[in-house]
Amino acid sequence: MLPISNGLLENDQWDEVKGDLQISPISRATSWVARLARPSFLTRTSNSFKDEPTRRTAYLDGLRGFAAFLVYWQHHQSWARYSIRADKIFENSFGYEGRYYFAALPGIRLLFAGGHFAVTVFFVISGYVLVAKPLSLIHAGEQSKLADNLASALFRRYLRLHIPIFVTTFLYMTTWHAFGVWTAIPAHQRTYRDEIWSFYAEFKNFSFVFGSGRQPIFSYDVHLWSIPVEFRGSLIVYTAALAFSRCTRNWRLACEIGLLYYFTYIADGWFGSLFMGGMILCDLDLLALHDELPSFLSRLEPHKKLAFYTLFIISIYLGGVPCSTDKIYDLQDGQFGWYYLSLLKPQAVFDYKWFYLLFASVFLVASVPRIPWLKAFFETRFNQYLGRISFALYMVHGPVLWTLADRLYVAVGWVREEHVMGIPQWINLFPISKAGPLGLELSFLLPHIVILPFTLWLAEVVTKIIDEPSVKFSQWLYKKTLGSSLKL
Repeated sequence: MLPISNGLLENDQWDEVKGDLQISPISRATSWVARLARPSFLTRTSNSFKDEPTRRTAYLDGLRGFAAFLVYWQHHQSWARYSIRADKIFENSFGYEGRYYFAALPGIRLLFAGGHFAVTVFFVISGYVLVAKPLSLIHAGEQSKLADNLASALFRRYLRLHIPIFVTTFLYMTTWHAFGVWTAIPAHQRTYRDEIWSFYAEFKNFSFVFGSGRQPIFSYDVHLWSIPVEFRGSLIVYTAALAFSRCTRNWRLACEIGLLYYFTYIADGWFGSLFMGGMILCDLDLLALHDELPSFLSRLEPHKKLAFYTLFIISIYLGGVPCSTDKIYDLQDGQFGWYYLSLLKPQAVFDYKWFYLLFASVFLVASVPRIPWLKAFFETRFNQYLGRISFALYMVHGPVLWTLADRLYVAVGWVREEHVMGIPQWINLFPISKAGPLGLELSFLLPHIVILPFTLWLAEVVTKIIDEPSVKFSQWLYKKTLGSSLKL
């Protein structure tokens, strides 16, 4: 998932008292804490809700933020109903095994199980924004500036991704032993010292992205599996930008498409395909800005509206690919509307869902800026706010789910076997009926009156005190390593 680095809502400016009045250090500290703790989504005077000029790619911030919310929502949907394995319903087609649920309808299913689709959208957006500056320099023929830009980006990328993860998960783990917080997963170590060693051993393996075999799962927050994948995808597009920097326009586009084809149909490199898809979209958009698109694409201009609405509809359908398993015969057997599509899966692809989600996410990112009402939706103030805190939301929604949310779910009646041993005092404190459509039960929705605002607030705090300082630290460290001549 691409952590946000700049956007409409990146720089909060709070009103300050001006004048000659001397303010004591204690007053300054108190004011800083108050500003930090004040949620901007509840503050009418906050810049998060002021009208600002819209950047050309502001919709990408909103799309990323909305995708982060879909990840949050799917994880809550599945966790609360784990005892009934509702994920087997959400992640299969309408009518699978004779079960007909509103939440499983095509398109609707994305609102309940759109997390995997959201992750692929993250990767396409990352491929787009990471190379936006390098590609603009390539188009301008600024080779020396391109080298400087890529050097800085490569130096900072690993730190920018992994420092916030290290800090947030370490603090989360510490609360278990400092405050005696019970969580269903993972198993806690007997002492804090043992926990620190276990954390270190897992994190060093998790953060090494070139190991053989499958990427290790980080049990302290299993939702963060995509971060090492994000880093590997970043290396792919940075390397591709450098490798193709001296190619002509048509040859550069051909090489980009060739690399996407390689990752999709020859090697099982689905994440590389997603990043390359974003890079190709960015290259084409920059060419379109200067009316330099290849002639065959320019000739399609009169049919643009129909073409992108069609891509959007296809995207929504493919984005709901049934994926309760990674076995292709499960897609062929009993999944309405998917048998013939299943025949398109390349031999190289192991987990079939990523093949269909590649086309879904690339088509979505391509169509959003060409469909006015859709682009306007992702440029709304709240989606821009979500975009600003999206990386922090991705990091903190799991710890909130396993601590606060899990207890509230248990209190209203969503109980599993491990709760009887772990938090028996919370069981059915405020029982609420589970009546209602699957995924929209009152007993599920009511706890989110507390869970959602708290998660957004915590994500905003983490953005301010961990994420943004991590970006600044990586920039500062890179500049410290440069010679004086390169700093000018």
